[in-house]
Amino acid sequence: MSTSTEISAPAGREPTADGPDRSTPATRPKPGSRRDRVAYLFLAPWFVGLLLLTAGPLLGSLYLSFTKFNLLQPPAWTGFGNYLKMFTDDPRYLQSLKVTFIYVVLTVPLQLGFALAVAVMLNRPLRGMAWYRSIYYIPSLLGGSVAIAVIWGQLFDDDGVLNSFLAFFGVAGRSWISSPDTALYTLVLLNIWQFGSPMVIFLAGLKQIPQELYDAASVDGASSWRRFRSVTVPLLTPIIFFNVVLQIIQAFQAFTPAYVVSGGSGGPSDSTLFYTLYLYQQGFTNLNMGYASAMAWVLLLIIATFTLINFGLARRWVYYEDR
Repeated sequence: MSTSTEISAPAGREPTADGPDRSTPATRPKPGSRRDRVAYLFLAPWFVGLLLLTAGPLLGSLYLSFTKFNLLQPPAWTGFGNYLKMFTDDPRYLQSLKVTFIYVVLTVPLQLGFALAVAVMLNRPLRGMAWYRSIYYIPSLLGGSVAIAVIWGQLFDDDGVLNSFLAFFGVAGRSWISSPDTALYTLVLLNIWQFGSPMVIFLAGLKQIPQELYDAASVDGASSWRRFRSVTVPLLTPIIFFNVVLQIIQAFQAFTPAYVVSGGSGGPSDSTLFYTLYLYQQGFTNLNMGYASAMAWVLLLIIATFTLINFGLARRWVYYEDR
């Protein structure tokens, strides 16, 4: 006669077959415990830097934007005088807005389109592809430097490389940088050439798209263009959205190319007078720091507005798999 023995678990606990008992929740440290104090101690340098190097100057510039301040005398309160002057009594400010908006509208879609095309081309299992990716990324490593801006200016100068190349074929060149009709477009071309960063981000997004989707589309008879339009682009919309927001912010803040190529003057007829360049002229050339601070806050509002618009429109075209 066999006797079965039943083993019961202790009260309040359930035996598990796949591991140790997890019914008892982990004990969390109480707020203000020694563990929290140690964590805040390690975070203290960051908080100090935030207050002294970011929040403090930010609030200081907000105050200075309502004053007349030349760095040599105490600030004099003027209220909204600086902001009113921008839009009613400063044609160069309006010109800087116009130039910057044209630059943003041209460079962002062209650069992202070129970066996406190169990323798709580099997303192939070919021998030596890692070297090609590195070569295509090099312009982004060098593009923000003063040296590259100087070389770019010499490339499009009156007696530069481009005109010498055209002269070899008997084509008369032109003053690309010193002409108000073409000066801005040389800087647009420079920014498009620096496509490496968005290209790498696009390439990372392409690697996350399952190959099975392309195989299924091929079985259904979809062409390469149809697979790109119906599979690649929809699944890549979160990456496209990220790059659009990032590149718009960077385009509004462009400074070095315009400063170096134009010699800090803003080019012929202010054709390359970027917003940041005019802000620099007002603050550090004319010592009109109050006006420059007001310009900086307007730029912050412009960038914030474009970012909010992008986030609002993203609900209509950005596709997330978990939705």
